[in-house]
Amino acid sequence: MMEAIASAAMNMQAAQLSVNYSMAIERKVMDTQEMAAQELLQMLPDIPRGQFIDTYA
Repeated sequence: MMEAIASAAMNMQAAQLSVNYSMAIERKVMDTQEMAAQELLQMLPDIPRGQFIDTYA
């Protein structure tokens, strides 16, 4: 009985570590993607006000 409880506790701790690791990686990826998107937006040319892009041409 005690071995089963200890095994369950170890499995739960391993699962928690896995979740924490995955969340940390996901946050890092999201931060990297946000920075890349900001850089791409900065590279776009400014469109003067009052002019529109003809998408039907």
